Amino acid sequence: MKRKPRAKKTSEIDRADRGAPIDEPRPPFPVQHQQSPGIEAQLDPAPRFEAEAYKAAGKLRGKVALITGGDSGIGRAVATMFAREGADVTINYLAEEQVDAEQTRAEVEARGGQCLLIAGDIAEPDICVELVEETVRRFGKIDILVSNAAHQRRKGSLEDLTDEELEYTFSTNIFAYVRLARAAIEHMKPGSVIIATSSETGILGSAKLPDYSATKGAINAFTKTLAQSLIERGIRVNAVAPGPVWTPLNPSDAGLTPEEVANFGKKNPMGRPAQPEELAPAYVFLASNADSSYITGTVLQVMGGETSGG
Repeated sequence: MKRKPRAKKTSEIDRADRGAPIDEPRPPFPVQHQQSPGIEAQLDPAPRFEAEAYKAAGKLRGKVALITGGDSGIGRAVATMFAREGADVTINYLAEEQVDAEQTRAEVEARGGQCLLIAGDIAEPDICVELVEETVRRFGKIDILVSNAAHQRRKGSLEDLTDEELEYTFSTNIFAYVRLARAAIEHMKPGSVIIATSSETGILGSAKLPDYSATKGAINAFTKTLAQSLIERGIRVNAVAPGPVWTPLNPSDAGLTPEEVANFGKKNPMGRPAQPEELAPAYVFLASNADSSYITGTVLQVMGGETSGG
């Protein structure tokens, strides 16, 4: 079932036209919970990804991007904004997320981009290679890799973390990033870009997310290392570290109660979670050689007021 685009309110259009801040949703939200991996079409309120105030400038015209976790959340917002900037995209997702993936493809195509859908679990090494090869087969190249998909589940203590989940979290969040990058750089030319989705937890830590936080810290270190090794090949590597974001990832976290979901992001300095549309411009910035040609090895913090020098 495809979700209809959210209608713009007159006051919101006026604010967007004036360049004033958009009035993003604030908790408490309706009490809710989902089974992992979560479906964006079932979230209330619907995550905002349209970025109505954003002005595209053709910064990615002719580019081809592969985005894991591109069916929903940050991935959907990035895919649609990349399309607005002129890129074609491949999005990867889990088979259970097909309804969201179809919606994202419709959004990308409505903005003039081509969109290839490939279902598969990136915890499996062969899938990472397949994603890159299928992208190159369909579009003839790959210019941008966005390693965005992630697994998380809060725990009461470290004793609650099983070896099985520890391995799956690392396989999904960091091993896949390494494997995707390894496969992609074989096809990348100078001017290509790799962007990873990190997290504030990789900088600040999180008591109930030991495995997830550890993988995000590893993403930051690997990003800096890979950037150094690829600089002579003209390939830039950066990461974005979001604070809390209203996506299916948290409402489907088995370690959160429905009441905690309703108040997700309330403790952030801004008193709310980010909307995906507030993250996507950071990815365009890092993907665009017109904007960030001298930036590589950076973890860009988009954390709603949380500050850190890490």
